[in-house]
Amino acid sequence: MTDAPFLPLKPLPMKNRVSVIFLEYGLIDVKDGAFVLIDKTGVRTHIPVGSVACVMLEPGTRVSHAAIKLAAAVGTLLVWVGEAGVRLYSTGQPGGARSDRLLYQARLALDDGLRLKVVRKMYELRFGEPAPLKRSVQQLRGIEGARVRKTYELLAKRYRVKWQRRNYDPNKWEAGDVANRCLSAATACLYGITEAAVLAAGYAPSVGFIHWGKALSFVYDIADIFKFETVVPLAFKIAAREPSQPDREVRVACRDAFRENKILAKIIPTIDEVLKAGEIKPPQMPSESVPPAIPAAKSLGEAGHRSK
Repeated sequence: MTDAPFLPLKPLPMKNRVSVIFLEYGLIDVKDGAFVLIDKTGVRTHIPVGSVACVMLEPGTRVSHAAIKLAAAVGTLLVWVGEAGVRLYSTGQPGGARSDRLLYQARLALDDGLRLKVVRKMYELRFGEPAPLKRSVQQLRGIEGARVRKTYELLAKRYRVKWQRRNYDPNKWEAGDVANRCLSAATACLYGITEAAVLAAGYAPSVGFIHWGKALSFVYDIADIFKFETVVPLAFKIAAREPSQPDREVRVACRDAFRENKILAKIIPTIDEVLKAGEIKPPQMPSESVPPAIPAAKSLGEAGHRSK
C-alpha cells in the first residue's frame, strides 16, 4: 500500500476564525503535529492554532521554532505582550504587505487630496454620517476628538462609572483606575485582531492616515472604526462591576463579543472600502520591471499570506 499524498495546509479565511486567545506560563511547542501549551507539570493543552486569528503570548511563555513555523504556515499572528496584554513587545508576522498593495496604500497616504478622501470615509463609517464638508484632516481630527471625549462621558454616565479622562501609565498598570484598565485591556484585544487582519489583507500596519509615526498607525485607524460599537461599551459595563481581575473579565467578554458581532468578517472588507474611497486603482507592474525569475506559488491563504 502506498502512502497517501501529502496535502498542503490551507489556511482558514480570517472571517471564519476565532478572534484571539491568550497564553501564559508554559512552553508552546508542536507535539504529534499539534500546536500545544505545556505547563510545568507536563500537561498539554491543545490549541487549534489554524482557526485562531491572533495568539497573545503573555509573560512566562516560551515558543519553539516548530511552533512559530506552524503558526506561520497557517497564517496565525503571534503577538508577544506584557502583563494584561497592554504592552506590545513584538509580533511574528504570518504574512505582510504585498508590493502592489503597499504602493497603493502609500500613494493614498502621501497625497493630501487622496488621504483626505480616505479619512472622510473613516469618519463616515465611524460616526454613521458624512464628514463635514471643506474640512482638513487636522480639523476632522479635532471634531473626532471632541466626539470621542463626549462618548466616553456618556458611556460613563450610562453605566454609572466614575470618569475623569482617558489616561493610564503602562509602567504603573495597577495604579490606573478600573475604567481605564478595562479600556486598555479591551482595545489591546481589538488591536491584536485588527493587526492580524491588516497583515492578512496584504497591507502595512505602519502606514496610517489619521494616525502617523507609529508601528501600528493603520491598525489604530481601522480599529477605531469598530471601537465604540464593540469594546468601549463593554469595558465600561465591566468597570461598573468593579471586578477584582478586570483585564481577565474584559478579555473573555471581548472574545465573546467579537464572535457575536462577527467582527473578523467585517474588518478586511472595511479596509478595502476605506481605501477605495481614494478613487484610484492599485498600481500595475511597470513594463520595464523585471519579474521574479521563479514565479511565486499561488497562495492558499489571504492576500497577504506568504506562500512557500
